[in-house]
Amino acid sequence: MRLDRWIRLTLGKIPQSLIEKYLRFGKIKLNKKKTKSSQKIKTNDVINFFDLNFKENFVQKKTKFLPSKEIVKSNEEQIIENNEKFIVINKSSGISVQGGTKSKKNLVDIFAKSEIFNKTKPYSVHRLDKETSGVFIMAKTRESAQLLTSLFRLRRVHKTYLAICHGEINKNSGEWNDDLIRYDGNKKIIEKAKTIFRVIDKNSEASLVELKPITGRKHQLRKQLYAVGHSIFGDKKYKLSKFNKGLNKELMLHSYQIKFIINDIKHTYTALLPTYFKSLLKIKRLNFLNLK
Repeated sequence: MRLDRWIRLTLGKIPQSLIEKYLRFGKIKLNKKKTKSSQKIKTNDVINFFDLNFKENFVQKKTKFLPSKEIVKSNEEQIIENNEKFIVINKSSGISVQGGTKSKKNLVDIFAKSEIFNKTKPYSVHRLDKETSGVFIMAKTRESAQLLTSLFRLRRVHKTYLAICHGEINKNSGEWNDDLIRYDGNKKIIEKAKTIFRVIDKNSEASLVELKPITGRKHQLRKQLYAVGHSIFGDKKYKLSKFNKGLNKELMLHSYQIKFIINDIKHTYTALLPTYFKSLLKIKRLNFLNLK
């Protein structure tokens, strides 16, 4: 595949003239080198993106080129459960659940190309932020999608998240009840949010927190931790100015476990922690007893 074609597929409909300009000024590089738009790219080539101002110190982002079949395969390897009604995967950070105006790659479209869904299609039954990793469920049939969606809506799915937060949280456990504000256009909407929390380990630099949301508001956990003065490492949206220095690239919020009951059968699914999450635990000297 040509580099310019991959750029348009990844970033959207960018004019060819603008792509040529970015390549000419080194705003987009292939394997850290300047190249032409017609350059053919291959598996695991690294495409480097820099911010659009012409300063000497660029903020760098990079991604690897993977053909669609390899994207499917890499996500299939994260499967925790695969039965006739649904699959459960350990979602990676940085990939959206379903399509949107800013989502060029998402799990629904990726798994639509998988052999797992060769006679059906994937149904998204709940939400998980693009930046959040961990347990995610996709239904295989319309009937199972309706059932699972109902369980989530009726709060019969019990979710546990783990987060690494800046600073030492004073209380070791408790409950947060907040009025979270969001906007629909110019309309201000206030939503009740409830989360049960427990501090697993902490020190003066950081806290490892177990979070069990009772409600399911957008960015609920991130907003609540920000509100109590302990924003999550890597959170670029809800961050406190005193914690800006040394911001982690990845959001340290992980959907660790999901539990629910269908036809008197208990289902429990656990997603192993990402490597970068475990690395920060070691750096910050935080202990997690179930760490594998």
